[in-house]
Amino acid sequence: MGHSGTDADVVIAGAGPTGLTLACELRLAGVDVVVVERLAEPSGESRAGGLHSRTLEVLDQRGVLDRFLAAGELQPVGHFSGLYLEFDEFESRHPYPLMILQSAVERILEEWAGELGVRIRRSCAVTGVDQDASGVTVALDASDGGLATLRAGHLVGCDGGRSTVRRLAGIGFPGTEATMTALIGDVELPDLPEDYVWIRRRVGGDYSAIAFEPGWHRVITSEYDRVVDRDEPVTFEQLRDSLVRLAGSDFGMRNPRWISRFNDAARQADRYRSGRVLLAGDAAHIHFPAGGQGLNMGVQDAVNLGWKLAAVVRGTAPEGLLDTYHDERHPVGERVLHNTRAQSALARPGAQTDALREVFGSLMVFDDVNRLLRTMLNALDVRYPADCGHPLAGRRVPDADIKEAGGATRVYELLHAGRPVLLDLGAGVAAVAGDWSDRVDLVEARGEDDAWPVPVIDEVPTPTALLIRPDGHVAWASGPGEPVDTVALRGALTRWFGAAGRG
Repeated sequence: MGHSGTDADVVIAGAGPTGLTLACELRLAGVDVVVVERLAEPSGESRAGGLHSRTLEVLDQRGVLDRFLAAGELQPVGHFSGLYLEFDEFESRHPYPLMILQSAVERILEEWAGELGVRIRRSCAVTGVDQDASGVTVALDASDGGLATLRAGHLVGCDGGRSTVRRLAGIGFPGTEATMTALIGDVELPDLPEDYVWIRRRVGGDYSAIAFEPGWHRVITSEYDRVVDRDEPVTFEQLRDSLVRLAGSDFGMRNPRWISRFNDAARQADRYRSGRVLLAGDAAHIHFPAGGQGLNMGVQDAVNLGWKLAAVVRGTAPEGLLDTYHDERHPVGERVLHNTRAQSALARPGAQTDALREVFGSLMVFDDVNRLLRTMLNALDVRYPADCGHPLAGRRVPDADIKEAGGATRVYELLHAGRPVLLDLGAGVAAVAGDWSDRVDLVEARGEDDAWPVPVIDEVPTPTALLIRPDGHVAWASGPGEPVDTVALRGALTRWFGAAGRG
């Protein structure tokens, strides 16, 4: 049960990767959470097929990355609209994308959620939302036999691009309309040539067949200037016909596991928060799935929101902290919509676009261009607004090697509990940390290197102290050779984790 007679502290609508990640984050912080999902069981669909560097880092921060690595395969290259990108091992311990089906991601997250005590109600669709000063009443079409309403302190819509929660909360979803239609499905292709190149452009669009498992391929066909309503039923025959139109053959396509449709419509919620109702993942933003950024952005939304919502629920931070979720994540979503629109334009068929792709591809061989694109797709360059002037402030903390009294470790191992960390690397800030000891973990250690690698700016001298938020972003830092500004440190602790002594 939640606090003050509620059924839960937080209700999450949607048991996809975003909703499950958020549920795990909240449970790590001791928040009582219920996930409601309209489907009776996981659909098995796997529109997304990979995890990027920043998402792998986030999972590493929570100590569960090995579960995902065991279920996928690392790939040393990526792409921007089908043009190859190279990755740099200097920028992250996890520089390469992990090819892993969305269905596997959801299965692993649900297992982790179960271990943490997350309650999941399936066959349970949200039908009404009524919020007031003290909470939210969520009406449900509860064919699972449970309660027809849930009372909670907050509701988070992680229920996809057609989000019921977003609609019921009256949150706008402006953007651009579709200009093409794509079909996707996992099928067998016994007649596919062995020398098949993974993506081929044709007069009307393009098609690809990606091998995820022995004997199975993910087929994607994209036809431009051919718009079909996403709500229209999609069939195996439609996928077969589309492949024949583009490739001249169906390659013996058979035995579909699932078929779906998407397009290049790009929309974003005009606000991620309306009172006690918040949005994350596809409920907050939809776009052309170029570069596989959607699932990754949803997981990162959840990790940004989770610790903030937990602090508000526990009463250690004011409601205003939730406004920083929109302030930080809305620009990230806006940028992804921007780059996926660009990738969709680069994918259009035609001689003019072919010429543009050739010129664009010639630019991508330059290190600075390649780095700009890969760090953008990987979200390694995200920097949130910060009051501190240190170059690490607002950025994700590097997973540097450090040495505690108990032995060698890594920065990300300090974040497994999902709590903020004040890492003292010789600055002597223990006295300041004491006033927040109920909420912030003090770790005294020393750095093993003189400098830390940072995407975009190459490297920075190892700091003498830094305040790390639970999502792995730096709230405050102090560099070598400069006096520690304890006033600024106290200000950062108060801003992000509440007034001293509250808990």
